[in-house]
Amino acid sequence: MKKRLLSLLLAAACLVPLSGCDWGEEPEETYDTLSQYYQQSDSTKQDTRLTTFGLPYLQGETWDPITCADGAQQTLGALLYESLYTLGTDFLPRPCLAESASYDAESYALTVTVRSGVTFSDGSALTAWDVVAALRWAKESVRYGQRLAEMDSVSYLGESTLRIYLTRNDPQFAARLDIPIIKGGTQEDTVPVGSGPYRYAKDESGVYLARRTDWWQDKTMPLERIELTACKNTDSMAYAFYTHDIQMLVCDLTGTNTSNVYGSGSYTDIPTSTMQYIGFNVTRAPFNDPKLRAALSLGMDRAGGVSAFLLGHGQTAQFPLSPSAVVYPKDLEETYSPDSYRSAMETAGYTSGEKSVSVTMLVNEENSFKVSMARKLASDLSQYDVKIDVKTLPYEDYLAALKSGDFDLYYGECKLTADWDLSPLLSPGGALNYGGVRDTQLETLLTAFRTASEGEGRQTAARELCSYLKEQAPLVAVCFKSNSVLLPDGAVKNDIHPTVSDPFADFQDWQLNMKS
Repeated sequence: MKKRLLSLLLAAACLVPLSGCDWGEEPEETYDTLSQYYQQSDSTKQDTRLTTFGLPYLQGETWDPITCADGAQQTLGALLYESLYTLGTDFLPRPCLAESASYDAESYALTVTVRSGVTFSDGSALTAWDVVAALRWAKESVRYGQRLAEMDSVSYLGESTLRIYLTRNDPQFAARLDIPIIKGGTQEDTVPVGSGPYRYAKDESGVYLARRTDWWQDKTMPLERIELTACKNTDSMAYAFYTHDIQMLVCDLTGTNTSNVYGSGSYTDIPTSTMQYIGFNVTRAPFNDPKLRAALSLGMDRAGGVSAFLLGHGQTAQFPLSPSAVVYPKDLEETYSPDSYRSAMETAGYTSGEKSVSVTMLVNEENSFKVSMARKLASDLSQYDVKIDVKTLPYEDYLAALKSGDFDLYYGECKLTADWDLSPLLSPGGALNYGGVRDTQLETLLTAFRTASEGEGRQTAARELCSYLKEQAPLVAVCFKSNSVLLPDGAVKNDIHPTVSDPFADFQDWQLNMKS
């Protein structure tokens, strides 16, 4: 993870949604300001000794990690709750509350044994029933409902065993189970009971997180007590960071909402599964031509766009898999080259002037980071006989146009599941298949990738799928966004390694720079 000095316009869109797709907006004038700040030298770094370590919470919001608002409560939830699996920076699932699991491809059943010896913060033992209740609750939620859509049922088989039946074959389903588990029956409580390393507490000075001395994991957390500050909204959280009332935020720095609050600190980026991409209407000219679509993939200066318009908070990608994922076939990538683009456009027949065509790229107007990315890419791609105009629309109108198929191409953003199931985007009937993709060979490759077991077979399936996507290009990946952990500069002496599942993934190793 990268960590640099940061003097920033604090974008307090804390944590992107954990399900579905997300489109948002920032003001254009932030680019120059932020770019200038990011270029400051590390020589200006200050040694910040902390007298306390505090986190924000949103007033009046539930702390239920399954139904709470996106942002502060989710960050706190990483210290209060645990899941069956967590995702590493490579997006592979790692057992947490799951002791073991087995998958039966014939019955589409995942049988999970819950770890023994785990207790909730109230002293009661974790059982399979708690997990079953939490997963059922999650399936009904806005955040996790789509992720668990193929979970047909979940059954309690005994004190330590549960079974999840799926609607189709998916041996990688465990990658979707980084879902917080709360004690059964406490979901209506303001702060449901969890099994994490801290518990919610209150005294005469207010509310705080207290380190659990009975936590089942053999790790020593660096703080006995974490102070909590009530905030009304993301603006007040940003201000609390600026005034050092809180010492950490988890944010999407190119997200939707912006706070006009400046501060100094450092950031560590977290790779996410949120992809930005160009989608085509493949049912009509000119994008019913796969040679043209594939040529356009070669004409995009992805790295330049991410650096300038996402301020470096993203990873370029040429395939709809995170570059951090072990299945990403980096060797299939093509180096950006204007000469290669010209050659590909010539092969497709779009350099002679005989096929000159003007098309419109749609993008929702709410996020000017995205709008600027769309305009930059449209400019990159309009060098020859295809001229691309960018049209911004309010999100509802944008979505209506996509659903009706009334577009040439569009700039989109979508959060993928960590098993990299691309069927919503590329399969007939997929909820996000706005471009009308229908390709039997592609469907075969998608199925082979989804049903392959982890290891060499899955690597091979991913490579074969991406080779075909490179040739046919029904959509073109641009990048995967990153979230950021913000801390006062010098507050932590060592590098930290947050993940999309847990911003405190290695909290036991943080060397906090506390005043003695």
